[in-house]
Amino acid sequence: MSRKLLEQNGICPVATTIDLLSSKWKVLIIRDLLPGTKRFSELKISVAGISQKMLTQSLREMEEDGLVVRQVFAVVPLRVEYSLSTLGQSMRPVIDSMADWGSFYLDKNPDKRKALLEQ
Repeated sequence: MSRKLLEQNGICPVATTIDLLSSKWKVLIIRDLLPGTKRFSELKISVAGISQKMLTQSLREMEEDGLVVRQVFAVVPLRVEYSLSTLGQSMRPVIDSMADWGSFYLDKNPDKRKALLEQ
């Protein structure tokens, strides 16, 4: 369905994207899955500051939305891996644009960069 038709029916494509990425955690999970498959424990480490509960909740929601694929391996101990679906991979230009704009912003606001480095 075209963007114009969506908007005519009261559906905003920007709002839809924001809804799918409703937390900063989801954006960071996508960022960390763009290079490839990761296990839960690897994501827990790479997404600094996320709680186990929030990571679990975010991954479940993203799986329901078709952005993430969860693969369970029947081994002891149980092994679970997460990767982006084709739909999730299509977020690459969005994440790349966000990274480019964030770098631009920090270049224009050196005090913000300094404050982030001091955290």
